[in-house]
Amino acid sequence: MLDLWFTEKWSEDTRFSIKVKEHLYSEETPFQKIDFFTSNEYGRFFTLDGMIMITEKDEFIYHEMITHVPMCTNMNIKKVLVIGGGDGGTVRELTRYSTIEKIDMVEIDERVVRLSQKFLPFTADKLEDKRVTLYFQDGLKFVEECSSETYDLILVDSTDPISVGEGLFTTEFYKNCYRVLKEDGILVNQHESPYYERYSQEMKKAHNKIKNIFPIAKVYQFHQPTYASGHWLFGFASKKYNPTLDCKIEEWNKLDIRTRYYNTDIQMATFALPNYVKAQLEEK
Repeated sequence: MLDLWFTEKWSEDTRFSIKVKEHLYSEETPFQKIDFFTSNEYGRFFTLDGMIMITEKDEFIYHEMITHVPMCTNMNIKKVLVIGGGDGGTVRELTRYSTIEKIDMVEIDERVVRLSQKFLPFTADKLEDKRVTLYFQDGLKFVEECSSETYDLILVDSTDPISVGEGLFTTEFYKNCYRVLKEDGILVNQHESPYYERYSQEMKKAHNKIKNIFPIAKVYQFHQPTYASGHWLFGFASKKYNPTLDCKIEEWNKLDIRTRYYNTDIQMATFALPNYVKAQLEEK
């Protein structure tokens, strides 16, 4: 019997493969192709259009870093908008804060959410928290129609800027995010990788758009082993707060939130970027 492998193309000359134990489920929706697998090394993992979204082994890294960096920066966040994030991991991390009063999650493809609830209970188990409201529509349209100064925090937990994720990397979208954030609001967005050309081009384009809209626009890094190159970035933009100068380290540590990757030492260090990344971000 031949071994079954899942393979993702990272560049023209690079592939990443996981030996599959079982292909659990596959479905083609009007938006994308959804697959769930199990493996010995990474546990369960989930792909969209042949690209890894999360694996059971390392999902905590991404979800902790998209959530706790802004939460440590502003401890008074009450109302949060999550765009994308259908696997539920970002919402799971947000629900760990008793101070958050409302979490709105906008996911264009309801099947991602419903299938994640079935196959990924380790990320999707908090989607029924009483503070969470699910909206199944286009995130670009949602923020366009949203009232000004509604949210304290927007987390854009999106796919890459292709297919259904493309609109979440536009100037129009970022401008609307700025408008719907309160006067001290924060935006964190999935910011691609600096390593392979096709990812770094999108990283640079996104950063150039955001820094022309927000007075504070920074980029931070984290290590995600199953994403292309393992070196991945988030964008941090704010109307008021600097994530290293204004962060509330002592206050956050008093919450005693048990994390596996994030800590307040990382809060300070994650914004220290390699020179080659700095050079790319300075390019026009």
